[in-house]
Amino acid sequence: MLSWLRRFPHDVVHRKENAGRRTSSTTTWRNRSSSFTARIIRCASSVVDATAKHDDDDDCPLPSSPPPPAPPPPPEDDRVTVVSAQAFSFRELAEAAGNFRQDKLIGEGGFGRVYKGRLPAGEQEEQQRVVAVKQLDRNGRQGNSEFVVEVLMLSMLHHPNLVRLVGYCAEGEQRLLVYEYMALGSLEDHLLLPMRRDDALLPWRTRMRVAHGAARGLEYLHDRAVIYRDLKSSNILLADDYSPRLSDFGLARLLPLSSSSSSSSSSSSSSSSSSGTGRSRVMGTYGYCAPEYLRTGKLSAKSDVYSFGVLLLELITGRRAIDASRPDGEQSLVGWAATMFGDPRRFQELVDPRLVMAMQGPPVSELKQAVGVAAMCLQENHALRPVMTDVVIALSFLAASTTHDHHHHHPPPLRPSPDPSYAS
Repeated sequence: MLSWLRRFPHDVVHRKENAGRRTSSTTTWRNRSSSFTARIIRCASSVVDATAKHDDDDDCPLPSSPPPPAPPPPPEDDRVTVVSAQAFSFRELAEAAGNFRQDKLIGEGGFGRVYKGRLPAGEQEEQQRVVAVKQLDRNGRQGNSEFVVEVLMLSMLHHPNLVRLVGYCAEGEQRLLVYEYMALGSLEDHLLLPMRRDDALLPWRTRMRVAHGAARGLEYLHDRAVIYRDLKSSNILLADDYSPRLSDFGLARLLPLSSSSSSSSSSSSSSSSSSGTGRSRVMGTYGYCAPEYLRTGKLSAKSDVYSFGVLLLELITGRRAIDASRPDGEQSLVGWAATMFGDPRRFQELVDPRLVMAMQGPPVSELKQAVGVAAMCLQENHALRPVMTDVVIALSFLAASTTHDHHHHHPPPLRPSPDPSYAS
């Protein structure tokens, strides 16, 4: 189930982005024998060994003591950085979250509950840090394996469009994660939940900027051979300026070594043979999962691209991916929208009616581009879907343009791109 974790340190790196250009590469880890990162990788391996014998075994002890001092900063010309999550005691996090009182609760779901908390100021900080503390339900859907994966992933992957992991707690049976606090909550809160009288409508331009930021986060992951596997509106958190952050990495996986060279920015072809791999248990959220993943259990970066297409449709329409309260034929967002993809005259029917009523509907040219991107991402044949780098380029025009600008600068057309080999 998690055998890919054994090779994680060899495949996943963090690099500061070059101005105007994103690259992917590999590196070696410093101080592997003594670092907290190495300890958590060994722990992840123990989860793998236990999982091979007992798929539901959740007895992987994570280090509960603070990590050793971080290594000295690298030279200016060395762009590789490794950041370790901080280990907290349960008492520290209980105090930070006001003993998990109801008035501190800011969200809950199948995984557990999220509380707003304040951590004491550090040596280089002048005031307390506001954080979000996720207390996992012991009987919830996020087990110990997913907990380890999330700590591992977010300790090593860093990008402006990924949520930042501050630390964790693995004391006894307690499992808690500490994130940077996102004041505006999730995209779902603003887009899909019933609006209160004082709620502001999410403007078209903001929606496109959210889509662009989420696409950049996925592009970063795919460049590092990571498949997110759980893209949905409730997993996209919004900062004060509505910039999006992908969160909840418990289901993330790495592509096989044979296909890791084919990233989202690659144009070289590679085999999509599934030899040597078997069917895996389908994970994710119904309505967002790619059809080939549901049929075969085989995963690729194009599975994330499909999920992104669903998310983009949600931003365009203001509808949920699956909504049983709607009439027959409209309960599946993709099924309903696909009937209009071939007729640009019907694209206006896809626009969120709240935008139309507020006289904030998008220009026809921008709507055509946004629907075109969504339709390409939602191709039934995974090989015809674009890579995320192309999606980022296409959406950058919608996220930054004004109506006037858009008429004078046309984004390049999306093209299908070879698909990395499946992971299973």
